[in-house]
Amino acid sequence: MNLPNKITLTRIFLIPVFIAAFYLDVFAGRPYQYLIAAGIFVLAAGTDFLDGYIARKYGLVTNMGKFLDPIADKVLVSTALILLLTRPAAFEVSFFAGWGTVFAGVCVAVILARELIVSGFRLLAVERGIVLAADKLGKIKTVLQDISIAVLLASMPFVGDGSVGDAFAVAALTVFTLAVVATVLSGVNYIVKNRQVLKDEPKEQA
Repeated sequence: MNLPNKITLTRIFLIPVFIAAFYLDVFAGRPYQYLIAAGIFVLAAGTDFLDGYIARKYGLVTNMGKFLDPIADKVLVSTALILLLTRPAAFEVSFFAGWGTVFAGVCVAVILARELIVSGFRLLAVERGIVLAADKLGKIKTVLQDISIAVLLASMPFVGDGSVGDAFAVAALTVFTLAVVATVLSGVNYIVKNRQVLKDEPKEQA
């Protein structure tokens, strides 16, 4: 197993560590566990760029890496979003009380739906022997998702702290909204750009 794949596996192994840190207050009553969780998330997300850079620079791209890398990314992001939904305060702003969680729930559903649709699309492409390259919009989507999750986690200790808490919450929700928009646009663009995957193959004449 080469270095990029080991780095990818590290990202996967960091996911349960991230979960434990997120819920540290349940076990030890630590008020700043979200900052710890944010640090672990940033470290895990950073390995995504590191393993890809090393693999491309030194010609270490492997089938295992192609398989593990996107799975690690999706599991990390999906886990973080689902965990955040268990703490609704992460999405609440005092002057929009009650609506932040509803908005977040819809956005997380959209993000997960996009990932499932694109994953199914890629499976169909593989079945037809079509190679689909990652595009720039997809990379922007990933970066915005990672930033939005990190900001949401970092804002958690300030929830309910008057104007300071609201400022953090607004900043977090703004980046989160941009991430959702980029997620939808990248999904639509990916399918439209590669729409040949959905075309039926001509039937052979008997």
